[in-house]
Amino acid sequence: MPTSDDRQFPPRFNAARYCLAENARLRGDKTALIMVGEGGTVSRLTYAQADRAVRGIAAGLLGLGLKAGDRVMIRMGNETDYVLVYFGALAAGLVALPSSPQLTADEAAFLMENAAVAAVVTGDGFSKSDDGGPAGCIRLDSEKIAAMKAGEPLSDYADTAADDPATLVYTSGTTSRPKGVLHAHRAIWGRRPMHAHWLGLSEADVMLHAGTMNWTYTLGVGITDPWACGATTVLYNGPRDRGIWPRLIAEQGATIFAAVPSVYRQILKYADLAAHDLSRLRHGVTAGEALSADLLETWTQATGKPLYEALGMSEISTYVSSGPTIPVRPGSPGRPQPGRRVAILPPDGPPEPLPAGETGLLAVHRSDPGLMLGYWQRPEEEAAVMRGAWFAGGDLASFDADGYLWFHGRNDDLMNAMGYRVSPVEVEGVLAGHPDIAEVGVTELAVRPDLRVIAAFVVLRPGAEPDADALTAWCVARLAAYKAPRAIRFLDALPRTANGKVQRKRLAEAAE
Repeated sequence: MPTSDDRQFPPRFNAARYCLAENARLRGDKTALIMVGEGGTVSRLTYAQADRAVRGIAAGLLGLGLKAGDRVMIRMGNETDYVLVYFGALAAGLVALPSSPQLTADEAAFLMENAAVAAVVTGDGFSKSDDGGPAGCIRLDSEKIAAMKAGEPLSDYADTAADDPATLVYTSGTTSRPKGVLHAHRAIWGRRPMHAHWLGLSEADVMLHAGTMNWTYTLGVGITDPWACGATTVLYNGPRDRGIWPRLIAEQGATIFAAVPSVYRQILKYADLAAHDLSRLRHGVTAGEALSADLLETWTQATGKPLYEALGMSEISTYVSSGPTIPVRPGSPGRPQPGRRVAILPPDGPPEPLPAGETGLLAVHRSDPGLMLGYWQRPEEEAAVMRGAWFAGGDLASFDADGYLWFHGRNDDLMNAMGYRVSPVEVEGVLAGHPDIAEVGVTELAVRPDLRVIAAFVVLRPGAEPDADALTAWCVARLAAYKAPRAIRFLDALPRTANGKVQRKRLAEAAE
């Protein structure tokens, strides 16, 4: 079981070696990854095969002249090669940049330019001419990756330091463009407290994750954590089917199921739970959105299985949770996992932890190995979140007398859309380019007590007619689907402060 000693990571550490080398040696014939596709087709990858393919890709990338620290962008769908390229980059001492296939060409081009990527790997459905990118950027498709997998592999994983950069993840910031969160190889070591205290994960488990590989929730909980423990991962890349998950749990013998709360809600609504044998399932886990007390109760009553929530963010993954060692308390995401140093700090003044019951900024100590190295080329934003020895990401919260965390909103305007953090400034910038729009404000809108969506509040130019469908189509063509507003409201004027700043918290009120 992880303890406070888990903060003491080895000075020389490679994340890909940690997940694959020993598994290939001790359990090479064991299935590491199961991909279930259209019509129930199943493909399997053993630990020996994964280790061989990852080292082959690593050798191929280095053979192209890439050097330690170079960024490799992954622009693929939910394909097995996604995870192999991800770990291949780490195995070579390069920096993997996972991205979503939902990104538009302009959004992808921004990431490529901002990160100065040295290579981009595209999968099925992506043309080499889809994106811009820096001059000299190497383009790799599935055929070239297949050749690397079949080629001579590296004899060993790169001898990286634990603090060497490994992964660059882009997330929405307070500006109109996403910001890069740079993680070190030690970030995988920093996930160890999650295994016992949230996931209850061991070598004997079969983990079914409802997400796609491009999401850090899936790459982490769905793949990295099971592989770090020698367990088996199951992913689905077939047609969209909101009721398929109980069938996959039964067919694949899943012992743990991971999803966002909205997926659990869809299962309860669309799936016939009684038609499937869920006896091997020990519990479900959820993150990315707040788990409502009503959904927790309904799921537990319908299945008889516990549901454990976790709180995390791109900068540190999950660090507060319920789980096998932390009893569920409805309405709270849980307590800090043992070994974590978590505190509530005053929003202003010296960063001295507040006592239980007082509301302030939720903070994690900078000694946590899961904490990011920093924001990519954003020193001003990095300085803004570091409070002495603490990282404070902007959430307002408090601890009760038993150590459970309770949310009180955010100290900034970032939105949460299906588990993705989205900047309202980015969405506003896209809508402001529409010829019919004079002013726009974007915020979250509660459409149900347990569901919030991104909403745009629009002031039209004189003579323009309100057309919500046209504005939605404008956004969908220019933003990833999860960033596009799900609701459009038309106003005569936006609520503003005396200094002229849009009051996002009053937008919904102004539309009533």
